[in-house]
Parts: sequence; C-alpha cells; structure tokens
Amino acid sequence: MTSGVLFGGPSPEHDISILTGLQALRELRRSEHDATGIYWTKTGSFFALDGDAEAEVFLDGVPKGSNALALRLGDEGGFYASGRRERRLNIDAVVLATHGGPGEDGTLQGALDLAGLNYSGPSVAGAALGMDKWAFGALVAAAGLPTLPRVLLSSATATLSFEGPYILKPRFGGSSIGIDVVADLVTAKARLTTNPHLANGCVIEPFRRDLSDLQIALRTYPLLELSAIERPLRRSKDLEILDYRDKYVGGEGMVSAPRELPAALPAQQHDDIVRFATVIADLAGVRGVARVDFLASESELFVNEINTIPGSLAKHLFVNPPLLFATLLRDLLSEARERPAHRYSAAGADGLVLRSAGSIAAKLA
Repeated sequence: MTSGVLFGGPSPEHDISILTGLQALRELRRSEHDATGIYWTKTGSFFALDGDAEAEVFLDGVPKGSNALALRLGDEGGFYASGRRERRLNIDAVVLATHGGPGEDGTLQGALDLAGLNYSGPSVAGAALGMDKWAFGALVAAAGLPTLPRVLLSSATATLSFEGPYILKPRFGGSSIGIDVVADLVTAKARLTTNPHLANGCVIEPFRRDLSDLQIALRTYPLLELSAIERPLRRSKDLEILDYRDKYVGGEGMVSAPRELPAALPAQQHDDIVRFATVIADLAGVRGVARVDFLASESELFVNEINTIPGSLAKHLFVNPPLLFATLLRDLLSEARERPAHRYSAAGADGLVLRSAGSIAAKLA
C-alpha cells in the first residue's frame, strides 16, 4: 500500500492548504517515491495529481492531467479513479494538509472514518473541538488554565463583563481570516451583519494591545514531543493583530513568515507554556501534529487557541532538536496506520430489541 497527501478543500484557507500539501507531497516522493497527491477543489471534488506540481498551476482550478476521483464509503471504501473501469487507489493512509473549513472541523475526518481510510491529524472530536473557539476556550477555562474571558456575541447581547476595545473572531474559523478589532459593543454587534465570516457564530474577547503572540507545536507519535517556542513577528508594529499576511504571504506558507525562534523568554514563562501545552495535548485529544497559540506580556500568559492542522505542519518549529520533515511525515503516516482515529462497531446490536419489538403498526396506534 502507498501513502497520499490530501489538500485544498472548500475553505478560506484553500490556497495555504495547497502550499502545505505540495511541500509534504514533494518530500514524501523524494523519500518514498510512490506518494499520491489528492487535490480537493473549492467545490468539493477530488482529483489525483499527475506528477509534481507547483503552486501557480492551481490558479485556474484543477491542474491539467489530473484524474477525477470519487470517495466511497463502506467495506470497500476509499478513493476510486473514474473511467471505463473504476479502479480503487492503492492508498491505505493519507497525510491531511487541509486547513480550515470541512478539512479541519471533523467533516472530512468523519467521511474518511466511514471509508475505512487511515489519516493523520485530529479525530472527528478533536477536529471539531479545535475549530470551535467557544468550546475550546470553555474547556481551557474549566481546566483552570489561564485564558482571556470569551463570550458568544449575538444581536441580543446587552452588556459584557469586560471593557473594550474588543476583538471579534469567527467561532468556527481556523486562521486570522475574519478577525476584527472594534472600540465598543455597538460596533461589535453591527459587524455581525457586515462581516460574512461571523455568520456562523462570533466570539468576543477583550483586545489587549500589550499582549504578543507565542506558539508551540506538539506531535504525538512515537511519543509526545514539543517544539521550540516561537514568537511570530508582525509586518508592522502599528498592526493590531498577527494577520493572514504575516502568517502566510511569503512563498512557503508558515515556513517563510518572520519570527523569533526560539523566542527569548523568562524561564518561568517558558516552563509554563510547556506545561500548559502538555495539559492541552490530553485535554483536547491532540493527534498528529498541532500548534497551541498563546498571548503574553512580560508578566502574564494566556492560552489563546489550538490549530489542529497547522500551516506547513509546523515543521519549521521543531529545531531543538532538529526534526527532518521526512521524519515528521513518516511518523504521521505510521501513527495513522498503527493508531487509527476511529473504527466504528455495531457491537451490542444483537437483535434482541427487534425480536421483542412486536408490531410497528400497533406502536403507531
């Protein structure tokens, strides 16, 4: 059996997913020679790539020479190539390089579980939790970890327990797309109808200009391992947040973003980040490789959010000790094969209820 790399998808982070996927595919082909690239279009179709591809060939949609695929569920589930005779691809595990949307919220993971196809990264539950900023924040707070107050914003919200300015975030969003900073509650509520990224839910938090971003990655196979701590740098000190361009616009996704790595931190703050991230690994059911984001000043530290399929698979953060990208990918595939995210079972459905059910018509009467 061979491996695959699945990327793209109907998500605002479609383009970044392509960059991550192409990096992983190129590295696997260099080391394994038989990895298959599976491109998920913006409209939800799947295609197998023909040979190596560069990012620009996706500007006009599906690259030339690609072959249409269908994802089938059930006992003989998997990806099938269409044609005169449908052929099941000889793939038993895929690296998921799908950022945001249905590729990172549990939708794709559920489909692959039903197809019996092994995959890297979060389970259905882990993906759904990581994508839901409200649920993840509540879980972190309930565990006693430090986090800024976070409230679900709606048109009916009358007051808040914290003062402005405020930062608005899409409840279900995997990146900084759609984030807005406003001065007051009236403006915040107005954004609910003018910002399309907030249509499916919005969380509101106090905006703290004195806090900066810190990030740490962790991987779960063969053992739990944490990366160095990174301080991402903004293009301008005048920017309010670390935005989408800071993270991704530089040619190689997160790899080329400006940063301080390892970040120069007080010893206690460094130790707290490592400790909190280790707790979150269990708390959020982390699988594969994930990145935990923090907000910090010199004297304060807050857990911000988790990214369950990080840009470039966070390969650039594992510098102490150095981790080869090929090793990271090999371990992701090994974990996918040896520790499947889920296998459904009908154990307990022994027919006893059906045999004793009697007449359905009588039950309706």
